[in-house]
Amino acid sequence: MILSAALLGAAYVPTAAQAQLTAPMPVHAVPADVTLLDVVAEGRTIRVPDLAMIGAGVVTQAPTASEAMTANAAAMAQVLAAVKRAGVADRDVQTASMTLSPQYRYGENQPPILTGYQASNRVNIRFRDIAKSGAILDALVKAGANQIDGPNLTLAEPDAAMDEARTDAVKRARARAELYARAAGLRVDRIVSISESDRMAEPMPVMMQSARMESDARTKIAPGEQAVEISLNVRFALR
Repeated sequence: MILSAALLGAAYVPTAAQAQLTAPMPVHAVPADVTLLDVVAEGRTIRVPDLAMIGAGVVTQAPTASEAMTANAAAMAQVLAAVKRAGVADRDVQTASMTLSPQYRYGENQPPILTGYQASNRVNIRFRDIAKSGAILDALVKAGANQIDGPNLTLAEPDAAMDEARTDAVKRARARAELYARAAGLRVDRIVSISESDRMAEPMPVMMQSARMESDARTKIAPGEQAVEISLNVRFALR
């Protein structure tokens, strides 16, 4: 017998259509004195993010494509130098995109007129010390970065947090199974199967705070907290 959204007796024989939809384990394989209970439980733990991911870019414009690319390369070189001076490792800097596009002026009932070219170069940067990331952002802007996206905050090593969430999910599933078993006049015999789907929160976008009217203002980033969640499907055998 299976307890889930419905009760299935051990002697119950499903139709062909029902067997395709609801019977991961054939009914004939269930002993007569066993009731199967399917439980969905979510485990959760909280962590303070320790990794910030930020996109930084340089956009330049010039009359010719060559001039736009040359100016962009020079500006990006200054940005990368600032990143290196800030102590960011080479492995934490990755080119995200590089584009060159013509720029036009449009007039009514007139063909577009080419006015120049725009070059863009973007890199993704990982900051492993969130407390310093605001100051580094300020340094990037001073070095010439004129596009900033993020930061997105996440966990550098999520495995331990996910294991805590798994443990919590199993405890919740067991408690729920015990409740159903008592209500049905049965007891939990064993776990038949477990499957999981992780629900770790996506990197959180955070608003950067700065007060440029004050001469000593600095960009500040608050890490806050992040939930790590695991959803388990647990099948119990009740007797």
